[in-house]
Amino acid sequence: MNELAITLDVKSSVYLYEQIYQHIKNEIVEGKLSEKERLPSTRALAEHLQIARSTVELAYEQLVSEGYIEAKPYKGYFVCSIGELYHLERERIVKKQEIKKQSPYLYDLTPNGIEMKAFPFSTWRRISKNVLAEHQRDIFEPGHPKGDFEFRNTICRYVYSFRGVNCEPEQIIVGAGNDYLLLLLGKIIGEQQRVAMENPTYKRAYRIFSSAGCEMLTMPIDKNGMSMEHLRSSQADIAYVMPSHQFPTGVVMPIGRRIELLKWAEEAENRYVIEDDYDSEFRYKGKPIQALQAWDKKEKVIYMGTFSKSIAPAIRVSFMILPKPLLKQYERNAGFLSSTVSRIDQAILNEFIGAGHYERYLNKMRKIYREKHDCLLECLKPFKHKFHISGENAGLHILLTCKKEETSEEQLTSAAESVGIKVYGMSAYFVEEKRSDQRGEKGKSCKAVKDGYARILLGYAGLSEEEIKNALLLLQKVWL
Repeated sequence: MNELAITLDVKSSVYLYEQIYQHIKNEIVEGKLSEKERLPSTRALAEHLQIARSTVELAYEQLVSEGYIEAKPYKGYFVCSIGELYHLERERIVKKQEIKKQSPYLYDLTPNGIEMKAFPFSTWRRISKNVLAEHQRDIFEPGHPKGDFEFRNTICRYVYSFRGVNCEPEQIIVGAGNDYLLLLLGKIIGEQQRVAMENPTYKRAYRIFSSAGCEMLTMPIDKNGMSMEHLRSSQADIAYVMPSHQFPTGVVMPIGRRIELLKWAEEAENRYVIEDDYDSEFRYKGKPIQALQAWDKKEKVIYMGTFSKSIAPAIRVSFMILPKPLLKQYERNAGFLSSTVSRIDQAILNEFIGAGHYERYLNKMRKIYREKHDCLLECLKPFKHKFHISGENAGLHILLTCKKEETSEEQLTSAAESVGIKVYGMSAYFVEEKRSDQRGEKGKSCKAVKDGYARILLGYAGLSEEEIKNALLLLQKVWL
């Protein structure tokens, strides 16, 4: 290895050991360091870079833990064989470049984007090999309909440690994505249920419940989340909320409103609250807020979580935690359905979480997303005289509200498109369906309160800091 190839930036906010780690990792992935090639000793590299030896050791330890290099006693550190990883990474880069060529946009500020460059591919690959080697035949046997017990037990420990959620493995159902679990939930609760949803909202959930035969009721949102006044007058049986970070408004439901919601559910035997905790891992200001389920003492909250947002979209693994009173309904209405998640995937994810890799990965991603988040807010400073910025303390997107009522959403999105920027208007997330009102009259249109001001969602997770800066400079030209 050419030691002179590593250049450290002592003024950077990135730790020195991370700079060394990232440089060597990139050299290996790009094929510049070949298999079995010997790396310089920690002492030699530390002397060359004029830093503490412990800093180099920390970088090497991370590379060893992720499977990029291996340590041989009395011989040193050597590059591991990662041919498969190299091809996967190159394939991903080529596909990304092809998509960019096909896209009419220079930059897509989608609120659904995520960053995959920091994903520990080699760790995932090593765990996959170990799982197949250790389990052999038994992992190909049919599993439990709810998911393997060991994996459900790991999820129990995880949600209790990080979200304060109290549950037992028997309450957990593992499924291939939230869409499947929502369909399953529709079957569990049965048809003709009246489901209240915030408006604007996650429209896929609305469509899924609607297709399951539920009567859908849309509730307006105030600064604290779903309007309790409208919910109480709606005669709803179930309320679907995203209290930790409402999509798409970014509202974080305060404890007072959460208690109100739980009290509402407790007032009738068959009332429940569905808590969609889709991106609670990413919060940038203050302490993480406990899940609504953590405050539930009467078994009224149906909790839903996913690993697709925090790990990768292709990892279609989500989970639902049912209140104990609903377990009999599950067994009766859906207990005969097989699990939709491969036992191999469950075992890999179980090891990834149980061995601490998931926690380390989340910590790294929080840092990466926080830096992008801060970069975006810095770039938005010139916009403050024309836009109000909200939803910036959590999640992977922020919300811009135009202060001038005469400026329409279509004008903003069209102007952005004219310079190659794809942005997303709030109107796409509103539901306006005809339903019965609380007096039983048919045909009344239930609309969320709209104040006439244009709102735009700006997602930043899938872009680099340089791309964020470039995109905002272009938006400055057409919006300001």
